[in-house]
Amino acid sequence: MQLDNKVAFITGAGSGIGKAAALALAKAGARVAALGRTPDELQKTVDAIKHAGGEAMVVQADVSKPADMERAAAEVVEAWDRIDIVFANAGINGVWAPIEELTPEEWQKTIDINLTGTFLTIKYTAPYLKRRGGAVIVTASVNGTRIFSNTGATAYSSTKAAQVAMSKMLALELAPQKVRVNVICPGAIETEIDDNTEQRDLDKVRIPAEFPEGSQPLTGGKPGTAAQVGDLVLFLASDAASHITGTEIWIDGAESLLRG
Repeated sequence: MQLDNKVAFITGAGSGIGKAAALALAKAGARVAALGRTPDELQKTVDAIKHAGGEAMVVQADVSKPADMERAAAEVVEAWDRIDIVFANAGINGVWAPIEELTPEEWQKTIDINLTGTFLTIKYTAPYLKRRGGAVIVTASVNGTRIFSNTGATAYSSTKAAQVAMSKMLALELAPQKVRVNVICPGAIETEIDDNTEQRDLDKVRIPAEFPEGSQPLTGGKPGTAAQVGDLVLFLASDAASHITGTEIWIDGAESLLRG
């Protein structure tokens, strides 16, 4: 699966799944625009790509801000004259709490980053994708798509379900321009996203469930890796997935089938 001469626009590229995907796409020949809010993290991703002989650039932007994302897309096109692949990956877990304790401000922050961020990422890159066709991959989750037992994750799960609906709508809208739009739904993956999760009083609303052999049947309870998700992103970005659009793919070791 080669991506020679392609340009990949990746949000949340400084760590976790975004970084793993950036490395995988660069290894396949893509030039990578690594976008996020933390320049130091992004630079590490770019340095790793360049050390391996690839080409990459840091793009500092906040996915929740329209002006930032419009500028970011234009900046990448000014540098490389094209965008072929968009990985709308940036997101947060946000606050998990009983509905009466979740504040409107906490709800809105999760919506702004996860859902509005996805919308803005695709909105401002779509004009460039339409020039030659391309691929959009969105990071959703097992939560809100197959799993609803993580009680308290109301804001997070709502954004993940909405990302799937948005992707299916856009898959049809952009199909005439040969732009494919697909969604990945990771389960438990070894990343740093839990670092930005605040959980409050979940014992009040949690439904007891016990999985004595672990909740990932395929791996005996072990979570997946960011590199495995990066490989899936590479597949969906490549010509190997040329007839796949409007589809969600769960990558969770059967976790969601057990827990959903």
